[in-house]
Amino acid sequence: MATFVDRVVLHVSGGSGGHGCVSVKREKFKPLGGPDGGNGGNGGDVILRVDHQTTTLLDYHHAPHRHATNGGPGMGDWRGGKNGATLVLPVPDGTVVKTKNGDVLADLVGEGTEFVAAAGGQGGLGNSALASAKRKAPGFALLGIPGDERDIVLELKSIADVALVGFPSAGKSSLIAAMSAARPKIADYPFTTLVPNLGVVQAGDTRFTIADVPGLIEGASEGKGLGHNFLRHVERCAALVHVLDCAALEADRNPLSDLEIIERELEQYAVDMSYAGADGDVVPLNERPKLVALNKVDVPDGRDMAEFVRPELEERGYRVFEVSASSHEGLRQLGFAMAEIVATARAEVKAAPPKVAPAVLRPRSVNDRGFIIRREEKNLEPLFRVLGEKPERWVKQTDFNNDEAVGYLSDRLAKLGVEDQLFKSGARPGDTVVIGEDDAVVFDWEPTMAAGAELLSSPRGTDLRLMEYIRPTREEKREQYEERKQARAATRAELEAERKSGVWTEKEDHDDDDEL
Repeated sequence: MATFVDRVVLHVSGGSGGHGCVSVKREKFKPLGGPDGGNGGNGGDVILRVDHQTTTLLDYHHAPHRHATNGGPGMGDWRGGKNGATLVLPVPDGTVVKTKNGDVLADLVGEGTEFVAAAGGQGGLGNSALASAKRKAPGFALLGIPGDERDIVLELKSIADVALVGFPSAGKSSLIAAMSAARPKIADYPFTTLVPNLGVVQAGDTRFTIADVPGLIEGASEGKGLGHNFLRHVERCAALVHVLDCAALEADRNPLSDLEIIERELEQYAVDMSYAGADGDVVPLNERPKLVALNKVDVPDGRDMAEFVRPELEERGYRVFEVSASSHEGLRQLGFAMAEIVATARAEVKAAPPKVAPAVLRPRSVNDRGFIIRREEKNLEPLFRVLGEKPERWVKQTDFNNDEAVGYLSDRLAKLGVEDQLFKSGARPGDTVVIGEDDAVVFDWEPTMAAGAELLSSPRGTDLRLMEYIRPTREEKREQYEERKQARAATRAELEAERKSGVWTEKEDHDDDDEL
């Protein structure tokens, strides 16, 4: 069962905003209390926060779906809905947040660093907030907006000053155990280390962290072996230490060939741009300060091999140290050499001024309407798609089961200039208009004949402009006239027939009637 996970795909969604309330104040002796519907609460955010007590992404591997709390609906008597609670997800220091396409969203380094992974939705306004001098008692409220929902990739990159690199079973775990208090798994078979191990080393006045990560083989830069699972944890290190096995049992291996293979893999690996220095540049792995540790010199064959290859390595410009994790030979000198490189790197970071991007003021253009209209074609018929932050948000806030709310949306779009732009784009009455991309609203466009639903004397929750009324044509009027004319003629003929049959008789002797 896995106990360490350094890459997960996380599905996050912010809480949805609560709906606004439609309510009218009703109290004794106050028949006209007015609207008192409260606003809906905002949905909660999903926030990633660096926590030093969190060292793995294992929790998100088992539970990758995380959702914040929804906002509560508004209530009468001007009571607003409760805001959704913010969901804080702790992540290890050094976590990089990316999209599924590989675009970097955030680099979380340092205790308490936060990133809003999914924002909560805005709560809808109640009818009390929508009341105006002309619309005194709105019969509708705005709906809450759903929260953001997306998939993100979390990658953990170890925060270490020095990384130990080398072939499997080169003795990296033994070195970190001998130089620090770390106790990684040590065995006599390849790929014993499957997860990064960190150890703290004190050399003089300098304290630094070294990383023991899984072994490297030929083709690791292309993903072979543990591949990128290893190289990802080396990107943040200021220096590299090549741990070369001088007592390898394989006949086709020697320290020089191992070093060449590792250097080739480091050169071919493309460092992620998510981590950069103070100057904003990323140093490739093969260009960073390097040391060479010839390990296992306590073995006779190992010491002979170290003495044989040391002159060649020094000619190539490497600082070489003969060390033994078992007898601790040469570890003190190697530790001080690491401390010297780390101190130099830290001094350069402190001396380099932070690169601050200049503030750029971008005033809104005079011709910027806040939306665009894109003409498309569907089934050989014209289609006009309206795209913009405001129109798309307004559509999500509209209750299309309420005619007054639909009329309010129409007025907002007309005020924004959508109808005028549709005219300029060549739209005709009856053409299909779509607002938004995903979950878009489709309707047949009919230009508004009378703007301002608050000026129409219609019952609450209705809009006279949306009532279906079909004006008859001249031919239909003639047919209706002929039908009424024939109906009147038939009625007169029926009455005449009843009169002739004696149904209608007049009494001639009125005196007799009076006597009766």
